[in-house]
Amino acid sequence: MNNKIKTIDIFPLVIMGSLFVLINCLALLVSGPFKEAGAVAFVEATNPLNLVEFFIILVIFTAAILFIAKYWKKDVIQWIILGATVILCFYVFFLLLDIPLPEIWALGLSLVAAAVLLGLLVKFPEWYIVDTTGVITSVGAIAMLGISLSVLLVIILLICMAVYDAISVYKTKHMIDLADTLIDLKLPILFVIPKTRRYSLLDDTKSLKQKLSEEEKREAFFLGTGDVVIPGILTAAAYHSVPNGLGIALSVIAGTLVGFVVLMTFVLKGKPQAGLPFLCPGAIIGYFISSFILAGEFAGLSLIIPIII
Repeated sequence: MNNKIKTIDIFPLVIMGSLFVLINCLALLVSGPFKEAGAVAFVEATNPLNLVEFFIILVIFTAAILFIAKYWKKDVIQWIILGATVILCFYVFFLLLDIPLPEIWALGLSLVAAAVLLGLLVKFPEWYIVDTTGVITSVGAIAMLGISLSVLLVIILLICMAVYDAISVYKTKHMIDLADTLIDLKLPILFVIPKTRRYSLLDDTKSLKQKLSEEEKREAFFLGTGDVVIPGILTAAAYHSVPNGLGIALSVIAGTLVGFVVLMTFVLKGKPQAGLPFLCPGAIIGYFISSFILAGEFAGLSLIIPIII
C-alpha cells in the first residue's frame, strides 16, 4: 500500500516542484520590464518601514477575510480577491505586450485577456483555470516585490514570514480556516495539483477540516501561492541587486526546491504543513552559499556584517 501511495504521489509532486522553477524563471524574465516601467511596490528599496507596511497590510487583509467569511457573505471575499487578481494579471499582460506592440494594442489586448480570465474564474473555476491564473499573479508579485526590496530586507521578510506561517498553521490555525475559505470559493490563491486525471475542483465540496477529521484520502495537493511568491522574492532581488545575480538567483531556486523536498516528506504523512518554515530557510541558505562562492562575500548584507562580528 505504501509503495502504491508513493507511486501515485510522485507525479503531482514533480509537477508542484516544477511550478517553483517555472514561476521563478518567468518572474526573472518579466522583472526587467517591471523595473523599466517603474512598477514597484515600494519607492525606496532599502527603507525598513517597507516591511512594517507589508506586515500591516498582511494582518489587516487576513483578519478582514476571516471576519467576512465568518460574519458576512463569502461572495464579498470572492470579488475582492478576483478584483485584485485581475488587476495584477492585466498589469502583467500590459507590461509584456507593450514591448512588441503599440501601446493602444497592448492596452486593448490586455483588457480582453483580463476580462476573459475573470469570466472563466467566475463561471468555470476548474483547477487548471485557477492554476493558470495563480502562475500569472505569482510571476507578477515576485517581479514587483523583488525589484522593490533590498536583499537584506527580503531575507528579514522571509524569516518573519516563516515564523508567521508556522504560528498561523500550528498554533492559531487560522491559516487552515483561510485555506478552507479560499478552496471553497475556488479562488486563485492556491495551486491545485490533482493526483488523478478524473479530479475536478468543481466537484470537490468537502472542506479541508472535514477531510482531515474523516481521514479521507486526498485527491489533490494544495499549495498556497504565497509559498511560491515569498521565497521567490529573494530570487528576483538577488538577480537585480548583487554581482553574479543570475547564478545566485538560480541557487536560491535550488535551495527552495531542497526545502520543498523536505516539506513534502511531512505532507505525505497526511497533515497540513506550514510551507514557509521549510521553503524560506532553503532559499536563504541557497543565497548564502552561492553568494559566498560566486561573489566572494555575502553580497547585499554589508549592513549586518558589523553586528555579526
